[in-house]
Amino acid sequence: MFPDGLKYIDSWVEPNFSRCFQLMDATTLRLLQQWILQWPRIGHDIEIVRWFPARKRAEIVAPLLDNLSDNS
Repeated sequence: MFPDGLKYIDSWVEPNFSRCFQLMDATTLRLLQQWILQWPRIGHDIEIVRWFPARKRAEIVAPLLDNLSDNS
């Protein structure tokens, strides 16, 4: 069901069953799009949200913050 390069990590459902969240790992956005297009069209709204683990975000942002403090 998943294209090569797309990995299912976890999922959860809201308590009222109104939304389901799928946490996936993909090497490219195209793989997510391929996977979504395989779903039957029965009125689902699908949103792709790119995210990073907090520690990775800190690694990316830290040098920028250092530059700001150096300029003060």
